[in-house]
Amino acid sequence: MVDTMALLHAFTRVSRVREKPSGTVRPGVLVLSADAEVLLDVPDEMLGPVLVGAAAGDPAPAVGLLAATRHRGAWEHRDRYVRRLAVFARSRPEWLDTWRAHDPHNPDGLLVDAQRAVHHAWDSPARVELLREVSPLITAAAWADHRDPVPWRLALDHARGARAGHRYFQELWEAAVRRAPHHYGCHVAALRYLSSSWHGAHLECFDFADQAAQDAPDDSFTQSLPLRAAFGYITDGGGPEVPRERLDAAADRALTLSARLPAAHPRPACLRNLLAYVLLRLERRPEALEQLRLTGPYATSTPWDREAEDPLGRFLEVRRSLYEAVSAGPATGSRHPRSERGRRARSGDH
Repeated sequence: MVDTMALLHAFTRVSRVREKPSGTVRPGVLVLSADAEVLLDVPDEMLGPVLVGAAAGDPAPAVGLLAATRHRGAWEHRDRYVRRLAVFARSRPEWLDTWRAHDPHNPDGLLVDAQRAVHHAWDSPARVELLREVSPLITAAAWADHRDPVPWRLALDHARGARAGHRYFQELWEAAVRRAPHHYGCHVAALRYLSSSWHGAHLECFDFADQAAQDAPDDSFTQSLPLRAAFGYITDGGGPEVPRERLDAAADRALTLSARLPAAHPRPACLRNLLAYVLLRLERRPEALEQLRLTGPYATSTPWDREAEDPLGRFLEVRRSLYEAVSAGPATGSRHPRSERGRRARSGDH
């Protein structure tokens, strides 16, 4: 582990001083989206029309969208779109198969196909063997455009699922951060590798996440990496205790990032849903409720699918109970919808 942590830390060196957000909320005047308006995993305004086109069997909107992200170097958007399109292609593959047949060497089509193949292999009992068969497709996607960090994020995920060795993962990590030093998806992949390779190594995960966040630009989603580490600790039953102040600091940093992002917008919805979950588990109920207000009508499957087969229903249940608890005041602290550490893990969490 020492070697890996040293490698990861080499790319996370700059420290910053940050202000602690107040997180105050007045439930008497707080307005939440109506339950009937809340939707699950809504695509943003760019991805929505692409999914409509794909549903009709037309790959052209996806071709245009991913080409634009690659030409602009919009790697965070590209990563998010590739994931969503690959998931869509698992149930509606015609548009992607048409695209791949027409232009088999296109970097964007290669990447979505590689992501789809990893998703498919991940859910299989023969995961390790199937993932090894996917390697050539990931390699082709990586070399199709040498600037793109997203295939390397996928390679990092692949290495974790295939139980790749320590040295090989280091090589992939170096290649990924050389292309995009603060890429959020690559950092999440590295954090998950550390967590899965050394189960219960939460303090080491926090060390990596904290340093990555300190080095990242103020508006980068990598600022929320400590929140991911906190979520991993809260939902895992193993490992040494993490000091409470470290969990609070992770939530505070994510609160600061949330305050910089637009309210009621699909893009920061995943951050705010996750942040609300962690704040709730830390018993910081007013701040959790404020994040559920800011997320507006946009619920996300993560993290609520850890607690229920119906994540949207769980989101609405938590929001309703939390509003009642905050409105009633601190005397009703036992009523908030809390979970215990070590609740069920989701299959395919990659």
